[in-house]
Amino acid sequence: MKNTAFLVTLLIVSTFMGCKQKSRSQTEILAKNTSLYVNPVIPGDFADPSVIRVANTYYAIGTSSEWAPHFPIFTSKDLVNWTQTTYAFDKTPIWASSSFWAPELFYYNNTFYLYYVARRKSDGVSYIGVATTKNIENGFKDHGVLIEYGSEAIDPFVMEDNGNLYISWKAYGLDERPIELLATKLSNDGLKLVGDPFTILKDDNLRGIEGQYMVKKDGFYYLFYSEGACCGSKCDYDVRIARSKTLQGPYEKYTKNPILTANDTWKCPGHGTMVKTTEGKWVYMYHAYSQKSDIYTGRQGLIDEIVWDEKTGWPIPKSNVAPSKQNESPYNSVQNIDSGFHDDFNNNELNKSWQWDFRNVVPNVTIDNGKLLLSGQTKETNLAGTALTVRPFYGNYTIEAGITNKNESLKGLTVYGDANQCLGLGVVDNNIIAWQVKNNERKVLSTVSIEGYKMLQLKISMKNNECHFYWKDEGNWKPIKLEGESTINGAFLPQWDRSPRPGLIQYGKSEKPAMFDYFKIAHNP
Repeated sequence: MKNTAFLVTLLIVSTFMGCKQKSRSQTEILAKNTSLYVNPVIPGDFADPSVIRVANTYYAIGTSSEWAPHFPIFTSKDLVNWTQTTYAFDKTPIWASSSFWAPELFYYNNTFYLYYVARRKSDGVSYIGVATTKNIENGFKDHGVLIEYGSEAIDPFVMEDNGNLYISWKAYGLDERPIELLATKLSNDGLKLVGDPFTILKDDNLRGIEGQYMVKKDGFYYLFYSEGACCGSKCDYDVRIARSKTLQGPYEKYTKNPILTANDTWKCPGHGTMVKTTEGKWVYMYHAYSQKSDIYTGRQGLIDEIVWDEKTGWPIPKSNVAPSKQNESPYNSVQNIDSGFHDDFNNNELNKSWQWDFRNVVPNVTIDNGKLLLSGQTKETNLAGTALTVRPFYGNYTIEAGITNKNESLKGLTVYGDANQCLGLGVVDNNIIAWQVKNNERKVLSTVSIEGYKMLQLKISMKNNECHFYWKDEGNWKPIKLEGESTINGAFLPQWDRSPRPGLIQYGKSEKPAMFDYFKIAHNP
């Protein structure tokens, strides 16, 4: 088995390094004669995942934070090969302003339910909303705020028990009192609270508890929950379990907690849900940071099989090295791996991979004859411009774009944390400009004058947080030096709850768009 694992790992590395890809939905074969999968199964920024099964199809949804469209939705037949098919919301719900976190999928009475967190526009407080749909591919109809509780109500989870629906959530996270996980009954249509909330678990360790999932099995209610700091470089998240004979408790904590914690490959695992496969296996989907790329790729979507101890009944990871680097596929299926993303803009609609910072810009996007025209309506405080971005899968990558028009707007590439923390390379008229926005100040790092171009190609290489800039109109790539240096450190880019994202950018008047011939990202694991 050790030799097999070594050969599979070698084949994975070879596949990553060698394959090229036209779109994220077209994947390269990882290994043709093995049933091993490699984590993450949903790479890139995909925090707080919720997974359900309807018939023989799995659906997963994750936090989108400040990116729009809101809440990406993926589908799978085997839990290791996932395809993004849509988003929950193409438009921001009218009551919400930002911070789209912790979405929870639930299927009941032939209806998909979405319970989710967002900040309320009127007061900036995070509450829980609810939305429904009969066809998940068509998006959700929002029903507004469901749980308005105290100074914060986040991390919803819904379960059915003895014909009744219950919802739980995290409370008191911003209060002086310790955090509690609360629950209450839901109406039969899942759209209203019934009765007063009751406490499931209190934060006795004062480290923070959240991201709960509950399942009833063999006479016990099992509570999976996360403890510690979820996000950023100083996170210390882990997964723990407790159980009770009644839903209301009291809950007994597992003496061998945590069941998932940091190892050599992953750190800060947590906030997941379980799903039972068609073959009766229990699989836990959760997020974690890569130890190698750290916070620069965000919290990625992992899975591990859960088994139930025959003697004690407690659920534990099947693998003794979970979070797993690689493991046996739940369906013994072959895993396909995305090696990158290449958009030639040959479709009439914008590819589902693209997102933007909806708080700071309303993008104007037109695709015509293999060209993408980009501009936008930006806030006065937006020092970056209109960024159209994708999720990076590794901390090391290279992005390229071709620019085919000339005007006084800046047109080019960016690595984008938010509107006041980003960097990039672009062209204005016949000047190539390397720039950054840091601490609310926009700064030109270098300028290269060129005579003219038919299609100018720009490239940014990100390696270990260091950004290298290149350009060409013909011939070989030419490096751009920055005040005597060849690189700029991007350590300031990651935000607390999300990774910086590479992509395209336009900075200037909306009537002066950028025109792009192509964009591609190649990951260098």
